[in-house]
Amino acid sequence: MNEASPGQRVQPEEPPRTAGRGGSRPLYVTGLIGALWSIGIGLAVLTTITLLGWIAAPRTALGPGLPGVFRTAVNLWLVSHHAGFTVSHGRVGFLPLGLLVLPGALLYRSGAWMIRAAGVPGRPRVGVVHVAAALAVPYAILAGGLALAAATPAVRPSAWQALLACFVVALVAGVLGAARALVAARGRRVRSGLGALLRLLPGRPRSLVVGVAGATAVLLASGAVLVGASLALHVPQAIRLYDTLAPGVVGGILLLLLELAFLPNAVIWGMAYAIGPGFSVGAGTGVSPSGVFLDFVPTFPPLAALPESGPAPLISLVSLAAPFLAGVVGGVLTIRALPSPVNEGAPLWGFLSGALTGAVAALLSALAGGPLGGGRLATVGPSAWQVGLLATLEVGVAAALAAWLANTRALRRAAASERAAAGHTPPEEETAEHPAPEAAPPAGRTRTAGRTGRTGRTGKTGRAGRRRSAPPPETAAPPAPREPAVPLAAPVPAPAPPVRKPAPYTDDPLEFEEAEPVLAPRRPPVRPRGRPEPPPAPPAGSADLAEPDWDGKPEAVVDHPEPEPDLDTEPVPPDVPTPRDDIERTETRGGAIYVLKEDPYQD
Repeated sequence: MNEASPGQRVQPEEPPRTAGRGGSRPLYVTGLIGALWSIGIGLAVLTTITLLGWIAAPRTALGPGLPGVFRTAVNLWLVSHHAGFTVSHGRVGFLPLGLLVLPGALLYRSGAWMIRAAGVPGRPRVGVVHVAAALAVPYAILAGGLALAAATPAVRPSAWQALLACFVVALVAGVLGAARALVAARGRRVRSGLGALLRLLPGRPRSLVVGVAGATAVLLASGAVLVGASLALHVPQAIRLYDTLAPGVVGGILLLLLELAFLPNAVIWGMAYAIGPGFSVGAGTGVSPSGVFLDFVPTFPPLAALPESGPAPLISLVSLAAPFLAGVVGGVLTIRALPSPVNEGAPLWGFLSGALTGAVAALLSALAGGPLGGGRLATVGPSAWQVGLLATLEVGVAAALAAWLANTRALRRAAASERAAAGHTPPEEETAEHPAPEAAPPAGRTRTAGRTGRTGRTGKTGRAGRRRSAPPPETAAPPAPREPAVPLAAPVPAPAPPVRKPAPYTDDPLEFEEAEPVLAPRRPPVRPRGRPEPPPAPPAGSADLAEPDWDGKPEAVVDHPEPEPDLDTEPVPPDVPTPRDDIERTETRGGAIYVLKEDPYQD
């Protein structure tokens, strides 16, 4: 837990630092422990496999007794790092790449453990490299010592190849493992060390790594498809070679493991065939799309997939499109992974990713081949410089064109999005997606409710009433950011006056009402019986109408029947409000009692 003084902000916990900065142990000590752990487990696994082979065939060339078994296991462990050795009849450099899985996985775990145990400095990128170097240096030194200890007159491992190969393998695997552990410690989810390493790289180098990885994956996939299809077509020949060897049960298991170890080499050979140069199986031989020339083939079941001498199969020529497809994938991925769009430099970035892909293909071709003793098998595998040169040209040109097209499309899409954000919508989009708003009805024209007679009168009876108008039709508001269209004849509403808010912490002002004196309510005057109700006042300007004589004789009272109400017309509410039940009410203002009265008959 972090301890902080009162009032001090608590910082989140960070990974432990290295030596001198709070780490639990020095970094080089942690690296030595990780190297010893990786070497010990790797040797234990390979020694077990060697013991099984020695028990199954005790008179083989594994050496006399258990010391010979241990030397053979050490040589096999060095071969798993692609360190060659020398025998009596020549040098052996054609080594299985599948054995790299064992030391690579162990070193990967050691790098991740070092991050959790010792930590890294404040800069993650530099810290990951420091952790990998602290693991690789003692690992390479111990590997060189083992190469010197396992040397015999019959088999002499190369000490300098052991130092170099073990250092490179430990450095790469340690970087990937440390990067994944560091990114995972920050709470981010990653699935591989390469994905974690991409998160730590800067923007533009990351885009190149993404493009090269994509193009290389396409090339290797094409090689795997070629090898798989050829093996499926030559299964009877492979079974015939297996019967010729007659390895037995234990020997059959060991032979199967050896075939799986050489499977990555076969995939890289298929990649070299798809690129164009092909590969060779001995001096004076060649397998390429231009033709197949074979002489002596070792008795090894996977080699049954080789085509017969003569013209190359027509169906295999389809694989020649793989480098161009890899260039398209690499160029598009490079442009998409760039942190910012480029204008004229897009083809250059694409060709650079293709050139780096060619370098990777050359490195893989060098690792997948090598001498197998002397004589006719002194040259086995693809030519590294030929594969690298052709891959650079084919993949680079295709990647440059694909990067230019992808960048042009990205720039057009960005410009279209900017125009859309600025509100400039094309006419086609306006008519299809944003239809024009309907015009508002002209001002002053309203629809009256019911049947209207003369102005100011509604219904059949002609009574005076209020004109009821239907609300204007609501127009659908157009989508933002367009403003609704306002007709020219529509009145512009006046701005609402600002509402003054009362100041805080002040009481509302008191409002007093002026009360009438306490008097009896007024009553309507008493009219004499027999007199009719006075008619309504005549309209202005009608002077010819005679005023009724109120002092004369009373006229005969004629009962005029009231007209029946029109059921079709709704009654018009009166203008006079309904008198309240509580005519008198009292209020207390400032210690005085006021009696308020309302006159229900007041106009």
